[in-house]
Amino acid sequence: MKIPFVKLHPDAKMPVYGSEGAAGADLSALCPPEGVTIQPGQRVMIPTGIAVQLPVGYVGLLCARSSLGVKFGLSLPNGVGVIDWDYRGQLQVALVNLSQTPYTIAPGERIAQLLVMPVCRAEFVQADSLEDTARGQKGFGSTGRTSLPGDQEES
Repeated sequence: MKIPFVKLHPDAKMPVYGSEGAAGADLSALCPPEGVTIQPGQRVMIPTGIAVQLPVGYVGLLCARSSLGVKFGLSLPNGVGVIDWDYRGQLQVALVNLSQTPYTIAPGERIAQLLVMPVCRAEFVQADSLEDTARGQKGFGSTGRTSLPGDQEES
């Protein structure tokens, strides 16, 4: 699959896959020469300097790079960014610093991954009831751990 992209700035980098088996293409930061420092607890939008043309029926999912999260506490505050196929603006990455230490994003640093996935648009049909299953309405840990950390055990 070929995805057209446009460099909106001469210093922007094209998305690249880090290995043959990589599911997501790395996106790089377009920053001033001194970088962008993210303070503890701060949220910032980091531009990539590129726009993409996703095929009809596909979505781009922006995901965190595990190395930034594990090593430095940087994450996407919205969990996963969604890029609809009809969006043609610059890709930007929202980052939050969950650590206690400031972190500086360097120009060209890989800051997120872009996964291109097919979308199945459902037709939602109102019903009077839903079919029963063995799980039923059990949720939030019902298939594994029975309590959340900090929950009080019943005696």
